[in-house]
Amino acid sequence: MINMGQKLKFLRKENGLTQKQIAERIGLAVSAVSSYESGARYPSYEVLVKLARIYHVSTDYLMGLTDARNLDVSGLAEEEIALVSRLVEKLREKQRI
Repeated sequence: MINMGQKLKFLRKENGLTQKQIAERIGLAVSAVSSYESGARYPSYEVLVKLARIYHVSTDYLMGLTDARNLDVSGLAEEEIALVSRLVEKLREKQRI
């Protein structure tokens, strides 16, 4: 099972961000981000919400309450959302084969 620190590190790298960039976005020191990723400390509620918004995931996902990663499609047109939905379905079909 992946812990919160591992998820935070994975999401940061997946988004091509550095610890410094995350620290600047949430208004904390790089050492705080590092300690969250190493599992030495847990973020406060306010920081957890900020991290969820940065990575476009739910706080439940970050805390390990769910494995479902929701895709944030806000700002996309209806036809773009439909295209993303079709792509997801095609990828699911590929996994079933």
